[in-house]
Amino acid sequence: MEIFNHDISNLFAQLGLDGDEETVERFIASHRHGDPRLSVDQLAVWTPSQKQFLREALAEDSAWCEAVDELSARLCADTAGA
Repeated sequence: MEIFNHDISNLFAQLGLDGDEETVERFIASHRHGDPRLSVDQLAVWTPSQKQFLREALAEDSAWCEAVDELSARLCADTAGA
């Protein structure tokens, strides 16, 4: 039985993006918004199908939910100290 790792790197791959660590970090740095009221699926950077995937992952508490939560937290992290 194969175990699939639902981490942030594989989340990016699932979204059709390069999931290597450097690319993920660059994406987060480029799209960090610092607003905890803004849901990750509301960002303009996503295609409609990516938005739908993220929305469903959260709504259905899917296997991807933890990785989507991590991405959301990292995107809305306070940048004042950075």
